[in-house]
Amino acid sequence: MSFEANKIAGAILAAMILAMVSGLVANMLVHPQPLQKPAYAVAGGEETAETSTSSAPKGPEPIAPLIAAADAKAGEEKAKLCVTCHTFTKGGPNKIGPNLYGIVGDQIAHDRNGFAFSEALTDKGKGQTWTLANLNDWLYKPQSFARGTKMTFIGLPKAQDRANVVAYLNSLSDSPKPLASLAPPAAQAAGGESKPAAGESGKAAPAANADGKAAPAANGKAAPPAGAAAPPKP
Repeated sequence: MSFEANKIAGAILAAMILAMVSGLVANMLVHPQPLQKPAYAVAGGEETAETSTSSAPKGPEPIAPLIAAADAKAGEEKAKLCVTCHTFTKGGPNKIGPNLYGIVGDQIAHDRNGFAFSEALTDKGKGQTWTLANLNDWLYKPQSFARGTKMTFIGLPKAQDRANVVAYLNSLSDSPKPLASLAPPAAQAAGGESKPAAGESGKAAPAANADGKAAPAANGKAAPPAGAAAPPKP
């Protein structure tokens, strides 16, 4: 082998050694960290403590206490996030997702003008309807409600947003239900007025002995019955 060939072979060997040493040094200096969450997520709502802290309670906050005063107009604005996949008008076509007119109270994953629902949602929804509780769970995190569903929407973390969207969906009907009626009876009772306690009406309850007669006054004499004239002074 000629001197020139030896120089070329030596240069290549030196370059390989340098590359190997550089890689070892780089591995010692740089420690990559795995991603804590996906780099890209479908838009749906702001990240909040409800979704970001591990100490937060699992599952969505109930919206039954909020539904009676929910704002359908605000829900319509929030539902604009969904127009790429859904239509909302009566008789509207199915898109990536089904038409949502009359969805409140309807059976889960049933018909919707022949829409092909995922097996995950069909299995989850057997014998169930879109009640307030089911809509709340679905809007919070569709993948948690029916893991494997075709719905890739990340969800709405804020309870008020979910209540407003349900109010809007409820309005998409030939006969919209009163919003308060969507909540379970227990939630409706909790939101009602409490009954006044005894004596709360402002009238004092008359005192009485065990035999039903008026209790004596402090001076030992019987108190006159209500409406009777006071006895003359001596």
